[in-house]
Amino acid sequence: MKRSHIFLHGTCVSVGGEGVLILGDPGSGKSGLALRLIDDPGYGISGVLLRSELVADDQVIVTRDQDRLLASAPAALRGKLEIRGLGIVNLTTVPSVALALVVKLQNHTAIERLPDPATFDILGMALPLVEIDAKMASAPARIRAALAWLKQPQEASETVAQRRG
Repeated sequence: MKRSHIFLHGTCVSVGGEGVLILGDPGSGKSGLALRLIDDPGYGISGVLLRSELVADDQVIVTRDQDRLLASAPAALRGKLEIRGLGIVNLTTVPSVALALVVKLQNHTAIERLPDPATFDILGMALPLVEIDAKMASAPARIRAALAWLKQPQEASETVAQRRG
């Protein structure tokens, strides 16, 4: 398959080695959420401590390579993170990561409590999509929990229909 790529306005973080693409409107908290993930490792629901590292902030290059999507930063932005109130800071980054999850930032009032599984299409590939409010204290833990939940076998995961009863 031919390699192709796209530039997206967003932020990407490697969480325990898995790529999380954070999308949202300008000012929605993409960079701030990335900083919280990087600053404070956590467990989510996995029982395994997950550390996070920045891949890209503000612009993300997503490249399709066979059956996976790789995220990286444009050269001019590599190693840079915007921290509102401080400015642009330099930090060590991961050069690229395979994407495992897309996070769409929303106000908590717009997020369904028990949503059906959703996907986000990039370059003809569907990635799992979750909606999270970046302002919630639990936002980083919810991302780590989503990564662990996606790995659970179907029979071990409670289905939406079972939860709604």
